[in-house]
This record gives sequence, C-alpha cells and structure tokens, in this order.
Amino acid sequence: MQIVCRNFELSDLPRRGLTPQEAPLEVLLLDIEAELSLWEQGRKVWSEAAFPVAELTYHLALWLQSPSAGHEAFGLDSMQAEEGMIRIVHSDGGWRIGSTLTPGFWTSPVAWKVLVAEIRHFDQTVREGIAAMGIDPAFIP
Repeated sequence: MQIVCRNFELSDLPRRGLTPQEAPLEVLLLDIEAELSLWEQGRKVWSEAAFPVAELTYHLALWLQSPSAGHEAFGLDSMQAEEGMIRIVHSDGGWRIGSTLTPGFWTSPVAWKVLVAEIRHFDQTVREGIAAMGIDPAFIP
C-alpha cells in the first residue's frame, strides 16, 4: 500500500488576503491541498483531488505520537468535511484505510509496521511539498 500526494496548492489563502507567514494554523491546515491517492500493487485504488493533506498529516502525526497508536482506530475529523473522511482501522488481517467519501472501500490489510512506515513516508512527502511552496512545515508535529 502507498499513500501518494501530488500537485500541492494553496486553495483559498490568496482569496483570504493572507500570506502563509501570517495565516493561523487552522487556515494553513485547511488551505494546503493536494491530490491524495491510495495505491496497491502499482494500481491506484482511490483518489481525491484538492484534499487537505496538511490537516491529514497533522492529525496522523498526533495519532502516531499518542499512546492509543496501534491500539485504536484513526478517523480524520476534518474542520471542512465530514468525520471519517479518512479512516484507519484494525481488522483480523491487519490495518486498513478507508474513506466515507467512498463507502465500502477499504485497502487490503497490512501489518502495523508497514502502515507506520507508509504514514511516515507520506508525512515526509507532505512536508517537502509544503516547503517547496515556501512555507515552513514546522507547524506539523
């Protein structure tokens, strides 16, 4: 399984009349977007354009740092979309990713170590994408 993001953009920051340096945290989390996709065995199985990837990365980082990581499910409680926009749950075969945007869709199960490695890779990709836009990604824990 791979979590891929590309085509970073600042969706509404210019319309708000803000620069990245003066934008509050909640605005940065919502306005830094990219195409988010999930891949399995070299094939795209799910994709969403203009996804708030900074917000997802922020909450995934907090989840991985919490004592519940590896024991409790993750659900992105987005400030701009419905709860569960991205979900990570444990099943009999391992950890799976799904989305309320596509009911019934789940990735194939993977081991906890595989999931964590992929989340960390995704985290690094998002930080690099944010930095490439001239924004310091230090707001992500």
